[in-house]
Amino acid sequence: MRRREWIFDKARYGATATVVIYRTATWESHLSENTEENRGSRPEGLGVLFSVIVVDLIGFGLVVPILPFWAERYGASGAMLGVLLASHAAAQFLCAPLWGRLSDRIGRRPVMLVTIAGTAVALFALGLADSLLGIFAARLLAGVFGSNISVATAYLTDVTDEADRTRWMGMIGASFAVGFTLGPPLGGILSRVSHEAPMFVAAAMAAINFVWAAARLGEPERRAESPKPDLTSRLDVLRAPIIGRVCLIYFLFSLAVTQLETTFAFFLSHHFGYEELGVGMVMLAMAILMGGIQGGGMKRLSERFEERQLVIAGLALMSIAFAFVPAPSTIGWLMLPLGLAAIGRGISQPPMMSLVSVASDEGSRGLVMGVFQSTASAARIVGPIAAGLLYDLGTPYPYWVAGGLTALGLMLALSVRPAAST
Repeated sequence: MRRREWIFDKARYGATATVVIYRTATWESHLSENTEENRGSRPEGLGVLFSVIVVDLIGFGLVVPILPFWAERYGASGAMLGVLLASHAAAQFLCAPLWGRLSDRIGRRPVMLVTIAGTAVALFALGLADSLLGIFAARLLAGVFGSNISVATAYLTDVTDEADRTRWMGMIGASFAVGFTLGPPLGGILSRVSHEAPMFVAAAMAAINFVWAAARLGEPERRAESPKPDLTSRLDVLRAPIIGRVCLIYFLFSLAVTQLETTFAFFLSHHFGYEELGVGMVMLAMAILMGGIQGGGMKRLSERFEERQLVIAGLALMSIAFAFVPAPSTIGWLMLPLGLAAIGRGISQPPMMSLVSVASDEGSRGLVMGVFQSTASAARIVGPIAAGLLYDLGTPYPYWVAGGLTALGLMLALSVRPAAST
């Protein structure tokens, strides 16, 4: 596929133009150029979509390093923390396909607006919570409205070509990285004011994001066609050969990631004496690395390698990295396996999103992306509980299990054979 695309470019622009495009095109130039070709690869409104996602995820990232400490303050154990995180994921698991299917019917824009507004309410309620029960209720509400990433990815697939899909999916991943680059350290700093401060700031950002999206985010033009969907239920999606297999891989991938995410704050606190700010800074370093790959390197990687190859390479790196997380005795050495895990995650996640989007029809793409994202939510239901229990049994166990899960995902990825048209 890559070679055919390269020959097509040469036929269209000439060999010299191909070399110039290959060597000089950057993400910034794609955002700033106003040529006909560039409008095809980066349609109007895509920049607004990314800004909405980034602000949404910064607000989410504000809460991440604070929530474990706040829950522990109200008596949560490792297992209880896992249940708390799982409750948020359970709501996302149920709602992501519903939001995606609704966006197939009424449009992406109205669903994005409703979910952003709901997120603001949920974060404000979290800031007001004064008990573990209140935290649980607020996190459930946040899960209901926070499952809109499936709608955002469906929006992106509506307005991008298949040949560029992995690159732009990489930008979705980079948006996550930006959110986790700015969110956790900012949350750590705000936690010095109070535990509630990050929640209220995140709620305010979500409210501002709603106003911005209402003013600037348009409806994708392709949604006006409203084609009849080929897939109409979660079961239909999971039965589709390529989509179902990639969803299973993504489930294992996400289950592995939750082992690290759930116990990471406790691990740094108990073994290295880190507090909220320190945890946020370590997460910052990982997010910068992952964002650099997805935002700057994914275009080049997607031109040289097939999606399947990138998934395999990323899962291999993650499997090795997770297994060695418990080994280092200093924070400096710990950054080595954490860095490898960030690289592996950075190069494997966007190609999986691209594979399922290309394999879906336009009329059911919102549903497909919702089901795909819900597999990660399913992993976040059982993953945090398992991670908490494993961590209570022994520090290394969650990370060793994560290494095994990504190794299993790697074996499944070896059997994925996308259709020639993708």
